[in-house]
Amino acid sequence: MAMATPEEQAASMIANLPDKTGKPLGEWLELVGRTQLDKHGKIVIWLKAEYGIGHGFANLIAAKALESDRPTDPVADQYSGAKAALKPIYDAIVAFAEGLGDDVEIAPKKASVSLRRAKQFALITPATKTRIDLGLALKGEKAGGRLETYNAMCSHRVRLQMLEDFDDDVKGWMHEAYSRAD
Repeated sequence: MAMATPEEQAASMIANLPDKTGKPLGEWLELVGRTQLDKHGKIVIWLKAEYGIGHGFANLIAAKALESDRPTDPVADQYSGAKAALKPIYDAIVAFAEGLGDDVEIAPKKASVSLRRAKQFALITPATKTRIDLGLALKGEKAGGRLETYNAMCSHRVRLQMLEDFDDDVKGWMHEAYSRAD
């Protein structure tokens, strides 16, 4: 007999929720929704403490409560709320990168956006609510002034607080990083 897939196991648990916990999934989701809890672990703890639900069922309810039908847009998430004012800087960096060549790949991650060619040449990170860190792959380049040493992925960084900070110097460094990434 074949083992059940994770999806089949979850469906079985959902079907057993009313018998095992006294409520169907929809009612649990409604209760969780009223709590304003937004962290998986906190929901699990609350369900176990408040209703005596076993860990497996609490874990399932928490996971379902945090599921979203809308696909996430990492860039929109990165530049929302307090960091929204940084979006024009991000847009200018991406527009410049796209102009470097038709081989530029823009790869959003949860907390940053990688700019790649054959390999990564830049990393755009909204570091604070007032600053983007533009990491650049310029190994061997001497740091100085605005061009700071950074980390293993990007040897250098430039801090950008306003659109004017993305100037010809930064564009030159970015172009150099792009040219090295072939």
